[in-house]
Amino acid sequence: MEKSTTRQKKRKLNIIHPYAAGIDIGSRSHVVSVPPDLDDEPTRTFNGFTDDLKLLVQWLIGLGITTVAMESTGIYWIPLYELLSNAGLEVYLVNARHVRNVPGRKTDVNDAQWLQQVHSYGLLQASFLPDRDIAQLRSYMRLREQLTRARASIQQHIQKALMQMNLQLQHVVSDVMGVTGRNIISAILLGVRDSNELAELRDERCKNSKEIIEKALCGNYESDHLFELQIAFDIYNIYSSKIEATEEKIAMALFQLSKTAQKPLTGFDKVDILRSLSSIPTKRRKKALSFDPGPMLQAITGRDVLQIPGLGDGTILTIISECGTDMSRWKTSKHFTSWLGLAPQNKITGGRVKSSRTRGGAGRAATAFFMAAMRVNKLDSALGAFSRRLAARAGRGKALVATARKLAVLFYKMMSERFTWNDMGSEAYEEQIRERRVKSIIKKAESLGLRILDDSLEAAPAS
Repeated sequence: MEKSTTRQKKRKLNIIHPYAAGIDIGSRSHVVSVPPDLDDEPTRTFNGFTDDLKLLVQWLIGLGITTVAMESTGIYWIPLYELLSNAGLEVYLVNARHVRNVPGRKTDVNDAQWLQQVHSYGLLQASFLPDRDIAQLRSYMRLREQLTRARASIQQHIQKALMQMNLQLQHVVSDVMGVTGRNIISAILLGVRDSNELAELRDERCKNSKEIIEKALCGNYESDHLFELQIAFDIYNIYSSKIEATEEKIAMALFQLSKTAQKPLTGFDKVDILRSLSSIPTKRRKKALSFDPGPMLQAITGRDVLQIPGLGDGTILTIISECGTDMSRWKTSKHFTSWLGLAPQNKITGGRVKSSRTRGGAGRAATAFFMAAMRVNKLDSALGAFSRRLAARAGRGKALVATARKLAVLFYKMMSERFTWNDMGSEAYEEQIRERRVKSIIKKAESLGLRILDDSLEAAPAS
């Protein structure tokens, strides 16, 4: 027994990365730690200015450092990450939850030294970072999402200003910032006060009649409310123009990706992209793009991912901008769904499961799959039947998460294994479930020493 204990004490971790550095990222300064045998001052602090970051990189290269580990702290890591990557160093961007330090000794120096030590033993796993082209597309997509949300907030200011003047425009038109609403608001800001004249601006597709709109536009025009309406309307137009400019960048980024794909896009050029952007339809969903990304997405993925129920062009574009198209970054579909935060995170203590809640993962990509699952829940398909059956047993929330996970698995297999999805339909799925239940009943009866003599059990229609 003593001999075994002595061997355990002498056992040590092997150093995998002898020339590894650890960096504790801060908003104003970064603390860098290298192996003690490489420098007399192995832990140094550098300011966050560009010149200091360049000195940091030169110092690491001079010591022969080949790999660096840093925490993903906010956005402060991005400039240093890009400089280190461009210098040819292997950079591990790690999740802060994976490198928690010993409590009670939480300082920047200790964090940097702990990162360096753990990384030298090869115990850190790098976070997923897309290629530069995908990262650029992701930046444009996230910017568009932020602008769209900000514009929606400004629309609420417009509705508030209208209601303060008792102009109940939102009650007679489906969209205040649609064709009818914009025409009426523009006329009001130009000085038109006659409700009959304003109602004449009604678009022919508007469901409510001119008389109803005329009654809704009899208001009390005060100068302060008009000024608030003017400011909000101008800001809304600015946001709209910036969203269109961002969508042009998204279209060009997709175009470049489609040209370098395995199946390059043919018969389509930059002129076609700009023409499709200039011909924006008069009526479309506000969150929809002003161009058709379908042909370019088809070229980029090389698969017909639209076969997966619930996934439209916009959803696929969001997923690709967050995950890319190279599924080899994840070993299996289970790793992919775990990264998304759609897989159960079992916490087992004493042989008992304390919790199996899903953890936070890749927010935007997971949300895209979740929103697709909400659409699938209403479809007459096998996945739709699965979602409704699980919702009846476990609740709608768990059913949507499970359906989103299935959609993520289908996407992974289609992108990595050339998997083809063929929907059997809800009726065939229900029949399959019924047959499974019948076999379970027969098996249970046999385990109790019973035998079912009536063959009608298998022939009975599904309830």
